[in-house]
Amino acid sequence: MVRVSNGLVGLLNLVTFLLSVPILGAGIWLSHKASTDCEKFLEKPVIALGVFLLVVSLAGLIGAWCRVSWLLWIYLLVMFVLIVVLFCFTIFAFVVTNKGAGQVVSNRGYKEYRLGDYSNWLQKRVTNEKNWRKIMSCLQDSKVCTSLAGDNVNKQASDFYKENLSPIQSGCCKPPTSCNFDYVTPINWTATSNSSLSADADCATWNNNVNTLCYSCNSCKGGVLANLKNDWKKVAIVNIIFLIFLIIVYSIGCCAFRNNREDNSYPRYKGYP
Repeated sequence: MVRVSNGLVGLLNLVTFLLSVPILGAGIWLSHKASTDCEKFLEKPVIALGVFLLVVSLAGLIGAWCRVSWLLWIYLLVMFVLIVVLFCFTIFAFVVTNKGAGQVVSNRGYKEYRLGDYSNWLQKRVTNEKNWRKIMSCLQDSKVCTSLAGDNVNKQASDFYKENLSPIQSGCCKPPTSCNFDYVTPINWTATSNSSLSADADCATWNNNVNTLCYSCNSCKGGVLANLKNDWKKVAIVNIIFLIFLIIVYSIGCCAFRNNREDNSYPRYKGYP
């Protein structure tokens, strides 16, 4: 009779195996149907995740239910490495996202973001030209700025200034307040005689072209990092919960592995053929 721990490990890995199939299918679909750089960027990680879950769940499933000790040993080794990596990543996420916050702007409902306020590690990720081209492609594909313009098409400047913009909308869809540009629409601004007095390099980078706007501005990179900081903190909390779950599964797996060794060492006394 299969032990309770073996049954639980096998059942959990059966569920994981079933989940890995649609994940792998989504990755293969992206590899054939992806039309933008943003979608293509997801293709390899999704396929890798699907294959990883498929292989590991099969090892755990066969190892637990068929009492194959060496497969269960490999499964436990992978689980241990995964727990260590996940723990390190969670600590790392908290450390690199500890710095940086939006700057309050006088008479504005939104905050503005500066690239230099964030950790050096995060800054290097977005100042890398290759990385930023991919991020910028995703921002353009998401149409976050054109949506902002559509939602506020008839708003006056005084009303727009009261808007609570997201970090990406504030950093990428409009010029910094220090540029002293005149508002026309949320994504259309005109320079004034005072605009040349600003020392902010983003003022010269801004362009009213819907495909350019402030996507190459440091304020946009700062907005992306602010958004990333918020997301990473949420992910870190989820990781802690997942980490506890993995430790429980690992502990049950160790019991199943011990059962396998006992069954393989003393088969005649356990009633197995």
